[in-house]
Amino acid sequence: MEERLQPYETKMGKSYDALLKEYASIRAGRANPHVLDKIRVDYYGTPTPLQQVGNISVPEARVIMIQPWEKKMIREIEKAIMTSDLGINPTNDGTSIRLIFPELTEERRKVLAKDVKKKGDEAKVAIRNIRRDANDAFKKMNKNNELTEDDQKDLEEKIQKLTDKYVKEIDKAIEEKTKEIMTV
Repeated sequence: MEERLQPYETKMGKSYDALLKEYASIRAGRANPHVLDKIRVDYYGTPTPLQQVGNISVPEARVIMIQPWEKKMIREIEKAIMTSDLGINPTNDGTSIRLIFPELTEERRKVLAKDVKKKGDEAKVAIRNIRRDANDAFKKMNKNNELTEDDQKDLEEKIQKLTDKYVKEIDKAIEEKTKEIMTV
């Protein structure tokens, strides 16, 4: 019986993890190296994650420093950052690149908080769609005499409990990220 729930629980877990990953890339006042996760650098003709061409550190609260392993990569890294949607101009001192994050304005914080809520709501919709798919599959199994009525009801209750659990987790993540963004 539990093996019938497993694929749906895995999908729900992946939806939740994807949301957390998305939240990690939203900057909240202080420098977070995860904002660079989506940036790819042209490394000898191959789009390569920024983390694989240099060392990334956070020497101060609002500064990210990138030290490329190869000096000639500085231009490529700079270009990749400027063409990304990061919205920060890199400063280059010849050996490393600094990204200085400005303080977030109250207005920008509100926009980010709204975005966090929207992404959370989308994740909840995804979780509920997985529940619907599971319930449809259980009904089909019952119709094909692979499940009894009682087993179907039991599975539907369990998938509802899983749904509630993940929706609660998402609400908690929304609340934490919003608090992080709104804290000056």
